[in-house]
Amino acid sequence: MSRTYGTFETLRQQNAVLRDTVALNSGIQLAAWFNQNDTVTVQSDHHTLSLYVADGYESYHKTPHGWKNGGGPDRFCLMPKESESSWDIRDNLSFVHLYCTDEHLRDIGEKIWDRSPASFRLDEKTFASDDKITALYRHFLLDCDWQQQANQLALSSASTLLMTHLIQHYTNVQWQLPKVTGGLAPFVLRNVLAFVEENLAQPLTLADLAQQAALSEYHFARMFSQSMNMAPHQYVMQRRMEKAQQLVRHTAMSLTDIALSCGFSSASHFSNRFKSSVGMTPSQLRAASQ
Repeated sequence: MSRTYGTFETLRQQNAVLRDTVALNSGIQLAAWFNQNDTVTVQSDHHTLSLYVADGYESYHKTPHGWKNGGGPDRFCLMPKESESSWDIRDNLSFVHLYCTDEHLRDIGEKIWDRSPASFRLDEKTFASDDKITALYRHFLLDCDWQQQANQLALSSASTLLMTHLIQHYTNVQWQLPKVTGGLAPFVLRNVLAFVEENLAQPLTLADLAQQAALSEYHFARMFSQSMNMAPHQYVMQRRMEKAQQLVRHTAMSLTDIALSCGFSSASHFSNRFKSSVGMTPSQLRAASQ
């Protein structure tokens, strides 16, 4: 499902330094960049949502009235498909891009609102502020290792929430979110929790879990949160950590095998996550449990 995004390829040919990137199962791509002393012009067949993470005060955008700045941490830019924009980066800038297409927005529209316009026309935004976009980027995207399959659920949740927010506030449709009241039916919840237990070693996504409940990702996430008082990605990570503690304390499995069986593709990332959750590394807990 991976595709090539024009803005991503354009930046790769400039001075921009790619710090991290991940293609999600849906085909959406995230990329973390650093740039300085560069001029870039982009025009693509896809949409780009950009959030300034650090610096950016000396980033200038070309307007009919000359070059204008207004960047800084937590400012965002929205570059719809086929819009051309030129940028002059005169000092340090760290930023994160989300690349998506009309098809991705249509898919969200069909799943949440059960309808879809012929096309989504996104508003172009430059150096704008939106607390919701900032919170989603900083809480979900900047807080976790993109290369870890254990984090796919958080990343897919964040991208769905970001695109839902764009449809609501920055497109020609601006649909109101449907109301979701009540949690999952008890038997549905039992099935979902059993599915999570059986698949903790796998890179679970929000789509995987929603499919078990035969619901859209949006409705599933909200109904699950009503039932469990936490988001799906938080619950899955909690179960991974609890399973890991049991295996560390009560089995002779190697720490690498424990990491893999709990959905982590690297022992070092597993160890760091375990320590932040439990207060000690897996090897320290095992030594203390002897």
